[in-house]
Amino acid sequence: MRSTSLSRRQFTAATMFASSGFLPKSEAFAQAQYPSKPIRVFLPFAAGGIGDITFRLVTGKVSERTAMQFVIENRPGAGGITSALAGKTSQADGYTLVQVGNSYAVSASLFASLPYDIVKDFSAVSTLAQFDMLIATKASSEINSIARLREIDKANPQRLNFGAISAGSTQNIAAEMFKAMIGSNAPVVPFKSSPELIAAVQRGDVDVGFDYLAAFSSALASNEIKFLASAGEVRSALTPDTPTAIESGLPGFVVTSWNGVAAPAGTPKEIVALLNREISIVLQLPEIQERFRVLGMEAAVSSPEGMAERLQSDVGRWRGIITKLGLHQ
Repeated sequence: MRSTSLSRRQFTAATMFASSGFLPKSEAFAQAQYPSKPIRVFLPFAAGGIGDITFRLVTGKVSERTAMQFVIENRPGAGGITSALAGKTSQADGYTLVQVGNSYAVSASLFASLPYDIVKDFSAVSTLAQFDMLIATKASSEINSIARLREIDKANPQRLNFGAISAGSTQNIAAEMFKAMIGSNAPVVPFKSSPELIAAVQRGDVDVGFDYLAAFSSALASNEIKFLASAGEVRSALTPDTPTAIESGLPGFVVTSWNGVAAPAGTPKEIVALLNREISIVLQLPEIQERFRVLGMEAAVSSPEGMAERLQSDVGRWRGIITKLGLHQ
């Protein structure tokens, strides 16, 4: 039994790629065992959060299926710069992965200078999940739709205020974007964290809050908040009774965030393809999809090319939005 277990978990790159329809380009690569050591995954957020749990779920399930073992290294702070730099400066040998996503596309458009290029310095592997921005208010608020919100704001421009987490976040930019689209002068109150924002919405200190389902879930379960709209192109399966902002008369208000996996630029394409294949299989498992739904996300499978195109597109889109709003830092 022991020898059988070892042969199953210690297989060569050539065997894996052959079974996946990929053949290594070099004999040296074909003969090398991959993986022969744990794969590091740099995450730009603290342990225990939704993003951290997501990656641990996926990498844990991949480990169950294959010889791959992963070591999660949380590098929070500095707007994701610390994590991205750790990935950029690592060898492109298939033993380093980093979390990337919509927030990096926003940063690339928001800041004049960064010590990395999120498009050029990384090789996309696969998206993992996506989640729409939600617009919420206190459950007892008279605001029951985007149309009603606009009526109140127009009748009394000094009455309302909006809330989102810190400046530069996707949530904050979404609030500024919404404010500009409806022609409001309402201030956007910044909060240090999502729990602080949600508490303010529950108390009515903030009339309207912008965040994701994961942040709102406990308040929603206790019937303390209600959603006015989601910011996806279509209604989310997670909030099917909530109209989109498009349905509510704001055709340009689309804010769908996502996260994914990337490797340092130059990582062998065969390894990228292998990682993509295993991640794709795991993301299609019903148990993983259900866990994602509980966390307020929808599993999102993509090819490496599809993720790269999405990242490039998001950088361009957010650059246009940030420039129009005058939010460059």
